[in-house]
Amino acid sequence: MSDLVSIIMPSYNTGKFIKESIESVLKQTYTNWELLIVDDCSTDNTDKVVEPFLSDERIKYFKNEKNSGAAVSRNKALREAKGRWIAFLDSDDLWLPEKLEKQIKFMEGNGCHFSYTNYAEIDVEGNRNGVTVTGPKKITKTGFFNYCWPGCLTVMYDAKIVGLIQIKDIKKNNDYAMWLRVCRKADCYLLNEILALYRRGRTGSISTHSIKTMIGWHFKLYKDAENQNVLTAAFNTCRNMVFGLYKKKRYVKTLPRH
Repeated sequence: MSDLVSIIMPSYNTGKFIKESIESVLKQTYTNWELLIVDDCSTDNTDKVVEPFLSDERIKYFKNEKNSGAAVSRNKALREAKGRWIAFLDSDDLWLPEKLEKQIKFMEGNGCHFSYTNYAEIDVEGNRNGVTVTGPKKITKTGFFNYCWPGCLTVMYDAKIVGLIQIKDIKKNNDYAMWLRVCRKADCYLLNEILALYRRGRTGSISTHSIKTMIGWHFKLYKDAENQNVLTAAFNTCRNMVFGLYKKKRYVKTLPRH
C-alpha cells in the first residue's frame, strides 16, 4: 500500500465548508496522496481559506480562467493527476480518517479496480441527520445505466486500468457521466462501511433541486454526454426514475434521532 492517491476536488463558493473538507483529507491514515483543488472562479472567500493549506506540498490549487462548471473543473484535475488511485471529494463533503486506507486495502485484497463505500448524511451545520446510504455489492455497466448508485465522495478507481477519463461539458450529473465511462473498463464493488459524510441541503447543491429539474438533467446526460437519440435517452431517463425509487426503498436507511 504505497501508491499515490490523486484526490479530485472541484470548488465553487464553498469557503464556509472547504476548510473542514481539506482537514478531513489531512487526517487520513493513508498519507501518500495529492489533493487537486480546482476553483471555478469563486466569488466568496475560498482563496483565503485555502491559502494556509498550500504550505503542504501535497495540496495543489488551480483556478479556472472563467466560470465553467464542475465538469470542466474535474476534467482539469484529472489531467493533472499523477496517482494510480483516483478518488473524489467535493469541497463541502467529508471523509472519515481511515477512508483511503480501508478502501485501498479492499481493492488490493479483492483485485478490483473500481469501488465505492457507504456514506452518512450531515446537514449544513455538520450534524448527522440519521440517514445512511449504501448500494449493490456489485455494479456492472448495465447497473450503472440503470442508476447512479455510488455517492461521488466515496468512489475510487485504478487509473492503471481505467486510464484518463474526460467527460463532456454538462452542467449537472457530471460525476454520473464519469462512472458511465469508468464502468466500461471495470465493474464497481461496494466496501460495505460508512467512510464518508455527505452534506445535504447546501444552497445550490443537487439535493436542493426539484425532481422535474433533475429529470431534465438525466435526459441531457444520456442525450448529450452519451450521444443517445431522443427515444433512447427518454427510455433511460424513465428507467433511471424507477431505479431511483428502488434505491430509496432498498438502500437508504433513516435511523431515529434522539
